[in-house]
Amino acid sequence: MVVAGLFADDMSNIEPEIVSRLLPKDGINATRSPAVRLFKRSDMPKRRYLALVSDAAQTCGVEEFARQAALRLDVRATRHVLDGDIGRLKSALDSADAAILNFPVVAWKKKLAEPVVAAFVSRLQRKQLVVVLHEWHALDWKRRLVLLPVVMLATQILFSAPEVAAEFAKSPLSALSTSRRAVIPIPPNLALPTTLHDSPLARRLDAQRKARRLILGQFGSIYPKKQSTAVLETAARLLALGHDVGVVFAGSFIRGTDNVEQEFYALADKLGISDRVVVTGYVADAEELFGIFRHVDVFCYLFTEGLTARRASVLAASFSGKPVVVNAPRQRDALAHHGLFRKLIEGGAIRMVDTQADVNIMADAVLEASQSHRASIDAKAEVDALWGAVIDAVDGRKSTHF
Repeated sequence: MVVAGLFADDMSNIEPEIVSRLLPKDGINATRSPAVRLFKRSDMPKRRYLALVSDAAQTCGVEEFARQAALRLDVRATRHVLDGDIGRLKSALDSADAAILNFPVVAWKKKLAEPVVAAFVSRLQRKQLVVVLHEWHALDWKRRLVLLPVVMLATQILFSAPEVAAEFAKSPLSALSTSRRAVIPIPPNLALPTTLHDSPLARRLDAQRKARRLILGQFGSIYPKKQSTAVLETAARLLALGHDVGVVFAGSFIRGTDNVEQEFYALADKLGISDRVVVTGYVADAEELFGIFRHVDVFCYLFTEGLTARRASVLAASFSGKPVVVNAPRQRDALAHHGLFRKLIEGGAIRMVDTQADVNIMADAVLEASQSHRASIDAKAEVDALWGAVIDAVDGRKSTHF
């Protein structure tokens, strides 16, 4: 009689008496016995995925993560643009074992029905469904309501940060959802370039720095909960202290029901710094982005909730080689699973101020950071390690803290 194979890394979950009945008398190492085939989970064929994305030309951080994850999965993943064509989706699912959905994707903001339908179709096709939640409480309640069936259908849920996982665990939906959950370390949301592009803006910033102007920067989308206007206030404070300051925002405004762009420029006018502020809009090329980053002296972030591990834009900014000043996480262990964040903080690349820091504290920290030393790291190796941890989690293998 041939006994079904056992996962070697799951043996601790099996009662010793049962194990003794299944294994040959010579013990677990008697691999010559034909009665039992002992194998590790890593020996199993790896799952094939259908990575569901939008057709957006201007990608948000979550969309970029979804696309980068598909690239990292290599031949095991196929990208599929949700376009409402159910027949095409069914056909694409035929060659996959699981579908992957990331939320929230800006491009799906006004057509959330498509990912919901995709979730139903995936499960009806008897496919696994991996849902990656990058936010929860920060989502508008109507969007959480629409996501309810997607999360209930998920066979696996991954979270971008411990805070997001805790928020979800406290929600009523948690009891109705799978217990297969994990927190993953979010890598930088753009690939590191091998060359830099010297754009007209980069040349302007270079000229300003040569004239001894201090350039503050922020990378990523501009929206209220990111408190990007705090950088404007920090710049105004530095100007009041007698420093020549300029600000560059490498990103674009996320337009919703609020008037984020109008309010942003209105504050710049009120502070008297509108002629010192540049918003690039969406920049597609990493070569051009890092060409701009090269001329920033200090990057600044003052998040409503403090720094969390899901802030991939902070990681990307830190890879410019310039210091990043950001307010600390609310929870002491918020970055415990994210080795790259920890290394950047320990090496001085990311300099944290109090979670509730005001612009006066930020201004002082910026001046100090502009003169600071930063330890170098092997960025490629660190990013590869993060993606390795992400893929392990997606595959459902035992996760390692990175």
